[in-house]
Amino acid sequence: MPRPQRCRRVCEEPEYNSFSPDGIPNNTCITLTVDEYEVIRLVDLEQLNHAQAAEQMNISRPTATEIYNNARIKIADCIVNGKRLVVSGGNYSLCNGGICGKQCRRQHYSIVCNEKGNDIMRIAVTYENGQIFQHFGHTETFKIYDIADGKITDSQVVSTNGSGHGELAGFLSVNKVDTLICGGIGGGAQTALAQAGIKLYGGVSGDADEAVNALLNGTLGYNPDVKCSHHSHEHNESAHSCGSHGCGNHDCH
Repeated sequence: MPRPQRCRRVCEEPEYNSFSPDGIPNNTCITLTVDEYEVIRLVDLEQLNHAQAAEQMNISRPTATEIYNNARIKIADCIVNGKRLVVSGGNYSLCNGGICGKQCRRQHYSIVCNEKGNDIMRIAVTYENGQIFQHFGHTETFKIYDIADGKITDSQVVSTNGSGHGELAGFLSVNKVDTLICGGIGGGAQTALAQAGIKLYGGVSGDADEAVNALLNGTLGYNPDVKCSHHSHEHNESAHSCGSHGCGNHDCH
């Protein structure tokens, strides 16, 4: 598995986690991760400099600056282009009052990083009949796995409720997913996942349970440059199958 990021220390999770412009229904959603929210809070509200914010979050100053810049771009995109902002997900742990002196709150599925590697993860797999469904933008169900100490502790199959394409990244964020395993996926969806702080393992096929166990064991074969070749071939008997949902006239965003 890739080397994990250093966990970002956060004082407390946001009390308000969704903001929408008036009069713009069904607008595009941008996800600000909780660690991005924390940098904005420390620098722009608490008036700390980047070095001070980095120290409080237990990260390097360049990392704090990078997180801050990414967060500002997202916020500007929402303000200028009328997009909905959701604060969710990310790579963080709560300080539990040890740094700020406050009584911190913990959501059930926050991503908590421990020094001894007892990582809590939430992995989603595009899912159909036990297999990894091969087109992210068309998936109707995800199987979501809760992970602790490198083992599956719980799993459930959840419906996307008609969400598709760009909305799926927001759906995963709302469900506190931090890692996705899938088959084909388009560039727009990859960008949305990256903005939501969700790690992508694309180009994977086969049994969903086996893929999750392979990821936990560090043996998962995946394609870091995965593309959706949905329209790059003829749909004949030798072409790939799109599953029971059909190919239609869509891409895999």
